[in-house]
Amino acid sequence: MKWVTWDQATIAAITCVITVFVLRQFSQNKVQSVIIAWCTELALISGLYTLWRLAMTLPLDHAPGAIGRANQINNLQQWLHIPTELSLQQFVLKYDWLARSTNAFYAIAHVPATVAFMVWLFWRHRDVYSRWRNSLAMLTAACLTIRYLRVAPPRFLPEIGYVDLATRYGLSVYGPVGTGVSDQFAAMPSIHVGWAALVSFGIVAASTSKWRWVFVAHLVLTVYAVTATGNHWWFDSIAAIVLLAVALRIDDKWLRTLRTSSQQMSAISTS
Repeated sequence: MKWVTWDQATIAAITCVITVFVLRQFSQNKVQSVIIAWCTELALISGLYTLWRLAMTLPLDHAPGAIGRANQINNLQQWLHIPTELSLQQFVLKYDWLARSTNAFYAIAHVPATVAFMVWLFWRHRDVYSRWRNSLAMLTAACLTIRYLRVAPPRFLPEIGYVDLATRYGLSVYGPVGTGVSDQFAAMPSIHVGWAALVSFGIVAASTSKWRWVFVAHLVLTVYAVTATGNHWWFDSIAAIVLLAVALRIDDKWLRTLRTSSQQMSAISTS
């Protein structure tokens, strides 16, 4: 799949920064204020996206211990009597249409859903936008840091019976191992699930609609997809959700206080 590259995101960020700088040189009307607000956030998100893409293209290959840790996770889950990812994948593979749609969901859904959620939140619920934006940044940074503890995904254990659905059905988000397209030995934690949890929980928390609970399905489907495709262990999904909870807690306990203090100081200076 072709997503926005890091250099394209950098150009977008720079363009937004220039736009904000130019507009601030003139007296601002309502339209200009809206453009400045959107461009400021787009510059920040584009900058974070750039860092994420650059980190994902580091030339990381199969580090020692990745396969061993994968087997350890598999053994631990068996010891805990957790239903195996393999049983789910084998069920999906019985139905060609289900396997193809699951593989497509894994490859396509996570980035557009996250972008759509952030745009909706900024447009409709700006009062809580910063909380979820900050949590997204902290969650992603944590995932990129933890990935240096190498863990192979289930699809790298064909001797157990796992199949790489992307190899069989296409739409792979990865290139050959070691090419720098994306890190394939960083199953723990699942950034797909982390972003899906952010979207689902964010909609439930911000919206007042009785239909908001329907969007929890996005998280459920993502956990299902990353597991059935052989890209993640159950523990990868659990770890991502825990990291999101920690990020939200950090924002609630420390960053919210800083924002409140900043707003109070701004109000005093303008009064």
